[in-house]
Amino acid sequence: MIRGLLLGIILMLYCVCPSIQQDTTFVYNGFDQGDHRLHLDGSAIILPKKHVLQLTNATATQIGHAFFQEPVDFNSSEPVSFSTHFVCALLPVGETSGHGMAFFLSHSTDFKGAEPSRFFGLFNANGSDSTRVLAVELDIAKAPDVGDISDNHVGIDVNSATSVISANASYYSDKKGRNIDMKLLSGDPIQVWVDYEGTTLNVSLAPLRNKKPSQPLLSSTSINLTEIVQGRRMFVGFSGATGSTMTYQYILGWSFSKTMASLQKIDISKLPKVPHPHNKIKSTSLVLDALLGLIALLVLGLLTGAAYMYRKNLYAEVREEWEKEYGPFRYSYKSLYKATKGFSRNEFLGRGGFGEVYKGTLELRQVAVKKVSHDGEEGMKQFVAEIVCMRRLKHRSLVPLLGYCRRKHELLLVSEYMPNGSLDHYLFNHDRSTLPWWRRFAILNDIASALSYLHTEAEQVVIHRDIKAANVMLDAEFNGRLGDFGMSRLYDRGTDHPTATTAAVGTVGYMAPEITTMGPSTGTDVYAFGVFLLEVTCGRRPVEPGLSAAKRFLIKWVCDCWKRSSLIDAIDPRLAEFSSKEVERVLKVGLLCANLAPSARPSMEQVVQYLNGNLALPEFWPYSPGIGVIIPPPQLMLPSLSLSSYSSNNSMFMTHSIVYGSGR
Repeated sequence: MIRGLLLGIILMLYCVCPSIQQDTTFVYNGFDQGDHRLHLDGSAIILPKKHVLQLTNATATQIGHAFFQEPVDFNSSEPVSFSTHFVCALLPVGETSGHGMAFFLSHSTDFKGAEPSRFFGLFNANGSDSTRVLAVELDIAKAPDVGDISDNHVGIDVNSATSVISANASYYSDKKGRNIDMKLLSGDPIQVWVDYEGTTLNVSLAPLRNKKPSQPLLSSTSINLTEIVQGRRMFVGFSGATGSTMTYQYILGWSFSKTMASLQKIDISKLPKVPHPHNKIKSTSLVLDALLGLIALLVLGLLTGAAYMYRKNLYAEVREEWEKEYGPFRYSYKSLYKATKGFSRNEFLGRGGFGEVYKGTLELRQVAVKKVSHDGEEGMKQFVAEIVCMRRLKHRSLVPLLGYCRRKHELLLVSEYMPNGSLDHYLFNHDRSTLPWWRRFAILNDIASALSYLHTEAEQVVIHRDIKAANVMLDAEFNGRLGDFGMSRLYDRGTDHPTATTAAVGTVGYMAPEITTMGPSTGTDVYAFGVFLLEVTCGRRPVEPGLSAAKRFLIKWVCDCWKRSSLIDAIDPRLAEFSSKEVERVLKVGLLCANLAPSARPSMEQVVQYLNGNLALPEFWPYSPGIGVIIPPPQLMLPSLSLSSYSSNNSMFMTHSIVYGSGR
C-alpha cells in the first residue's frame, strides 16, 4: 500500500511538472575532444590541447557549425524561454578582416542551402527557406545588400541575414551610466548573454572580466520563437563562415539553460586562452641575412644623416655683419619654431598682408608671429632697420612690435598677441555679435590717436600704408590697436617723403589715387583712414562688386546719401542704438579725409579734434570738389585705378602690379 502511494506521488509530480525530466542545462568551461554531446560539421573543430572550439580556419569560403547534440524540447504546458552565456573571440587572418559568427536556434541541423561569407553559414540570398532560424550575429563586415549598419555590429536575425534590429557593438557601464564601444575583431575574449522570455529577446555584451550589464545592447519584444522554428523542439549552437577574407572564430566557454534562474555560471578562471596562430616563415640563408643586415645599416646611416641635415636646416637662419647692432631685437628661429609648436595649423591665426600669422608662447608671453616672404636682399637692410625702429614706438593704441628673425626667403615679425582678433571679423562675420556704436566710436578714436602719434609725435615720421579694419586688432578689453607694420616706412622730419621707397603698396579701395605717381605720404594714410571711418560706421567694405552700380563704391554711396539729405541712412543697419550727431560727424570726417585732392585733406591731428568735437568741421558739401569722387577728373591727370577684379574675400596689394593675398 505504501509503495502504491509513493508511485502515485511520483506520477502526480511528473504530470504537474513535466519539465523536470526535460530540462536542458549545461556549461562548458573550455571544450574536450572526447565530448560526444557536441556535434561539429564543416570546418568546426576542437583544437587539440587548447580546449577551444574553432568554427572556421584560415581558408576561404568555409562554413563551420557546432550544435548541442540533443534538441531542446518544450512540452505544451511549458513556457518557451531560454538563457545562454558564452565567451568568444574573433581574430583577423592577415591585414583585412573577414566575416563574423552567430549563435542560433533552429528547427533542424540541416543547412545544405546556406552560403558562407555574409550569410554566416545559416542563410542565403533568399533567406532561409529550408531551415527556420533565430540568430544573434556578431558581424565584422559591412554588407549593404543585407542592410548592415557598420563593420562592427550586433544584430538579431529571423530567417534572413537582414537583421530585424541591430546596434554597433558596445556594452552598458553601470559605473559611467552610458554605453562603452567595443571592437569585435580585437582578439580579446568577449562575453555575450542572450535571454528570451515571452516574446522579448535581450542581447548583452561585456569584456571578459565585467559583470553582466544592467541594460541590454539589443531588446526586441516581437520575437515568437515557436512561430519562427515552427514548433517547440529546436537545436542550439554556433555558426561561422569565411568569404574571400578570413577570420578565426573561437568559442572559449558556453552555458545554456531553459530558464535564467537555472543558468550555470561560466568559471572565467578555467577558460582557455585565445589562440594566436602565427604564419610560418621560411628560414633565410646566412648570406641573405647578412645582405639584409648590410642594407639595414646603410639605410640607417642615410636616415641618420638626413635627420641631422634636416635638423640643421630646420633652425637655419640668415645673419649678416650689419645686423649685429640689432641683436637685442632679434629672436632665434628655434625659439619661434618652438613657441608656435612648429608653426602648427592649430596655432594658425590668419593671413595678413604678405604672410601668415601664428599664435605662440615666448618667455611666458603670448605673441603673434608673422611669416613674410621675400625673394631677394634688395632693400632688406633698410627694411630690418625700420622694423627695429618701429619697436621703439610707444603708444597705447599700437600693437607692440617685439622683434624679428630672418631666414632665407623669409622674414618673421614678432608682435604682442591680441586675444580678440581683428576688427573686420566683427564687422563682416555675421556669425559673431556685432560691436555697438559706442564701442566702434571708441575704436575709431583709438586708431586716429595712434596715426596722429605716428605722423607727428614719433622720432621719425611713420607712414603705415595699409590702414584698414583687417589691420586693426582688439585687445582683451576691445580697445583698438593699429597693427601689421609690414609695409610701413619711416623718414626724417623736415623731408617731404620717404627715401628709397618702393613702388605703390596697399590694399585696393584704401589707396589714395596719387600714390601711383607721387608715392606714399601722411596724406595717403589720411585717405585710407577716411575710408576706414566709413567702413566701420557703415559695416561695408570699400568696394563690393556684387552690389548695384549705385551702391558698389562706399565713398560714392555715402556721398549720395548726403546729397539726398539722408546721410544717417548709410549707417550699419545692425546698429540699434547710436548718436545721430556722432554718426553724421564721423561720416563727414570720412568723406573729408577721402577727398580726391591731397591738399584738401586734414592732418591726423585735426582729425582727432574733429572726432572729439573739440574742433568744428570746415564748411563743405556733398557737391564740393573732390568729395565722394572715386575716379579722378581728367584735368588732375592722375592715373585711374581699375577695381574690376576686387574680391570681398581677398585683399589686393599693389607692388608694381596687383597681386593677391588674403586679408586678416
